[in-house]
Amino acid sequence: MARITVRDESLSVSGATLIEGLPGVGLVGKIATDHVIDELGMRYYASVHCEGLPRIGVYHSEEDDVKPPVRIYADAETGLLALQSDVPVSGSGAPQFAQCISGWLAEHDVTPIYLSGRPAERDGAPELYGVSTGAGSGLLDEAGIVPPRESGFVSGPTGALLARAAETDLTGVGLIVQSDPKFPDPEAARILLDSGISPVSGVEVDTSELVERAEEIREGREELAKRIQEASNDERTEARPLGMYQ
Repeated sequence: MARITVRDESLSVSGATLIEGLPGVGLVGKIATDHVIDELGMRYYASVHCEGLPRIGVYHSEEDDVKPPVRIYADAETGLLALQSDVPVSGSGAPQFAQCISGWLAEHDVTPIYLSGRPAERDGAPELYGVSTGAGSGLLDEAGIVPPRESGFVSGPTGALLARAAETDLTGVGLIVQSDPKFPDPEAARILLDSGISPVSGVEVDTSELVERAEEIREGREELAKRIQEASNDERTEARPLGMYQ
């Protein structure tokens, strides 16, 4: 049965902002979300049991408790939520997963920030763009985030989440950053945080460690990045131009 099970009833999440950290191109969303959870010391708030997720038990180093592969963390001080995932969401299960997550967000009046990398060869800092659903355009305007310069789409589970939000008029934003198409990209994740997530959410997060430990982060997540690269288009979250389909 699809459900989200709250594990810490002491926290109120009504009206909160959630950042989504599903694995995708460059692992930009996951790297950014994992960093926020660690930097703010966020608490394990809820376990996610939606269709489309593998039924596996996850354990982490230096911890003996088993957790589901997708979880929601919360920070009482900032009112920020984070969706952390240790595994990709299957392409066939993405619509059901999106319906499950979006229903919970709407029920609790939570504003999502969806994250996606756009494969790109670049010189200099990665470029960041924003798209919106519901009344999310105002959030982008306030944060000074510009829309994409060309037509395109977001694929994979994050694309399914954006599609569901648009369908149900759920207020949210999608942040798209240029990222390395093959390897984990901590620099793109830093841009997501400094120029996107922080301005939209109003929560400042120190990102200096992403720069200082860039090589370590790349090496530690290289195997997951390879799995994402080898996944089908329906399973891999990424932003792509529409030109090839027109």
